[in-house]
Amino acid sequence: MPSIRSVGVKQSMDHTAIELTGSDRPGLLSEVSAVLRHLKCNVVNAEVWTHNTRAAAVMQVTDEETETAITDPERLSRIKSLLCNVLKGSNKSSLAKTVVSHSVTHTERRLHQMMFADRDYERTGGDVLDHRQRPNVDVVNWHDKDYSVVTIRCKDRPKLLFDTVCTLTDMDYVVFHANIDTLGPDSYQEYYIRHLDGSPVKSDAERQRVTQCLEAAIERRVSEGLKLELCTTDRVGLLSDVTRIFRENSLTVTRAEVTTKAGKAVNTFYVRDASGYPVDVKTIDSIRQVLGQTILKVKGNPDDSKPVSQESPTRFLFGGLFKSKSFVNFSLVRSYS
Repeated sequence: MPSIRSVGVKQSMDHTAIELTGSDRPGLLSEVSAVLRHLKCNVVNAEVWTHNTRAAAVMQVTDEETETAITDPERLSRIKSLLCNVLKGSNKSSLAKTVVSHSVTHTERRLHQMMFADRDYERTGGDVLDHRQRPNVDVVNWHDKDYSVVTIRCKDRPKLLFDTVCTLTDMDYVVFHANIDTLGPDSYQEYYIRHLDGSPVKSDAERQRVTQCLEAAIERRVSEGLKLELCTTDRVGLLSDVTRIFRENSLTVTRAEVTTKAGKAVNTFYVRDASGYPVDVKTIDSIRQVLGQTILKVKGNPDDSKPVSQESPTRFLFGGLFKSKSFVNFSLVRSYS
């Protein structure tokens, strides 16, 4: 099956949102940023996820001169066309898909939907995570009550509940009851679900699909690589310049968060060596010399993050709250110290 590339454009009063999905490859963010700079688009906010050889991004851009949303139809068409070409890369036979929408949604919720539509949950031979690192997801039917019970055991982290519940909702399941428990670094989630028509999971194939989709939803936000934070005065072309330097030093971006506020750019990048080896300290030192020692800071490997205190386990019991699909419009985010 040929891979599908997608570019969508959404407009608001102060910026234009561009959605990208396609096959991941080293230097892709650098290429996308360079094209946007060439088209005189300034990236003010962006979030980029990669998972299972797929990539998705939501980027908010403004016109370089007016610092407002881009509204000219011909210019928008050119932006989409050129970005589609970037997503294709050297694989010119792949399909390109362009979508235009004027709706607005939560960025992280949208990224989940985009990657789900791109079928990133389907495992490939080059899967990075082994079975020991993968979330433990189990789906069984409770025949007496006509529920399907989904249990998830994995490492706890912020926004885990948001990721799993949004995915179940986007798959058109209704959560009637839930138990959420954390102890130390581990999380336990239990959901009692049905289809919109009131029926439980109906087949082994559907059960496998639920398992794969929840695994993918949890893994998308697990950032592999070295965490780098860049904080400096914002300027046109900053993202293009930074990602070009990463690419020239054989680093590939696995996840990125780009924000601009009050003239300051605060960007977070998770990077890996493009060849699969650990990132060399000398490479980071070389990049910091170019960008500035105080501008780019190394935050270490995300796997080295502090464990959650084992003295304060957290438990939640949810009932009727989950019966309304509208509740997922709120960010269910838990932060840990």
